[in-house]
Amino acid sequence: MTIEDYPAAYALWLSCPGMGLTDVDDSEKGIGRLLERNPQTCLVAVDETCGTLIGVILVGNDGRRGFIYHAAVAREFRHQGVATQLVAQATAALRDLGVSKVNLVAREGNQAGNDFWERQGFAARSDLTFRGLALQPMTRINT
Repeated sequence: MTIEDYPAAYALWLSCPGMGLTDVDDSEKGIGRLLERNPQTCLVAVDETCGTLIGVILVGNDGRRGFIYHAAVAREFRHQGVATQLVAQATAALRDLGVSKVNLVAREGNQAGNDFWERQGFAARSDLTFRGLALQPMTRINT
C-alpha cells in the first residue's frame, strides 16, 4: 500500500460497518505514518480487470510482535479468498522481518470477522484484558 491508495482504502473502510475509525489515527497523515514505518506489511488487493482497490490490510510491527489493524474486502469480492491472500502475504512479510507473533483486536459483536480470524488460525485469548490510553483528543468515526 502507498499513500496514493489512501482515498480508496478509506472509502472501503467506511463501507464496512463497525470498522472503528478515528479522525486522528485513520486520517491520511496517520495512515501515512504507519506506511512509512511498515512498507512491507501494509498491502492492498486490486481487481486486475478495472484497477480498483478491492481489499486492504494494515499491519504494523515493533520488530518483535506484529499487529493487524484494518483489514477489509469490498462486499462484492468477499468469499473469494482475497482476505486470506492478504493475511498470508502480510504474515509472510512479518516472518521475513523476524517477527515471531501477530495479534489483532476484533470487536466482540463482529461475528463474521471473528469467524474469519478463527478460520485463519487466530485464537481468541481469555487471559488478557485489552486496555488503551488516548494520548491526544480524537473523534470516533462510526461506520
